[in-house]
Amino acid sequence: MANQQRRVPNLQELDEREAHRFLTDVFFAELSPEAVYEANHPEDYAMEMPQSGERIRGRENMRHFHEAYPNTPSIRLRRVLVRDGLWVVEGVNDYGGGQVSDMVMILELKDGRIWRDRRYYAEPFEAPEWRAKWVERVEF
Repeated sequence: MANQQRRVPNLQELDEREAHRFLTDVFFAELSPEAVYEANHPEDYAMEMPQSGERIRGRENMRHFHEAYPNTPSIRLRRVLVRDGLWVVEGVNDYGGGQVSDMVMILELKDGRIWRDRRYYAEPFEAPEWRAKWVERVEF
């Protein structure tokens, strides 16, 4: 446990570069239930996924959710914005087998840990041709 505590700093003290590194190296790279557990607020953590109408209350329930997950996705970060007590995370979630989603996480912090975690997922789609003259194509 002491090793986990050392790896999960007070998240409210991190700048954007440090938050990106933390999420990449500890939170997403391992996606270990223990690392996620330690990053979440001990008393009143909640994670919500509005598209499916689900809420997971409590970091213990989140740990069980991660332990039971059949195919752990890989997550590639695009960027992390850090503001006072708030992280906005953009990334790509890859479940394998061609199931890839763009994602945004809104993480509210309290007492140095993730207090509220709201996740939005969107599948990529082809842009309509009619708007091509006003936009530029980009690869993320």
